[in-house]
Amino acid sequence: MKVDDARTDADRRASEAGTHRAETRADQLERIRLSQEKETYERSRRSAHEARQAAIIERRLASSEQLARARAQKLGAEPHKSSARFSGSADGKQASAPVEGSKKKKRKPSSDSSAS
Repeated sequence: MKVDDARTDADRRASEAGTHRAETRADQLERIRLSQEKETYERSRRSAHEARQAAIIERRLASSEQLARARAQKLGAEPHKSSARFSGSADGKQASAPVEGSKKKKRKPSSDSSAS
């Protein structure tokens, strides 16, 4: 098939050079676009990860605060046990002093004469 091209060699070369420049620029713009899309994706992924981590930390903090409140409420509601060194009773009266004769007796070491 013969095509009648009325352009000169200089016109054809200029046209091909213009096409080549346009293709090169299109490839460059595509690389720029892909790079920007990748950066946007990475930024979005990091933001989502940080948001998940913050949510986990917030849940842990809320849980520990709730546990601390429950412990404080439980400790506040329970009467405290008196210790042996406590000199008063729960109703505010003075406890009686321990009796001197109520000390435990010391055991004598057993002597086994048959063990020798």
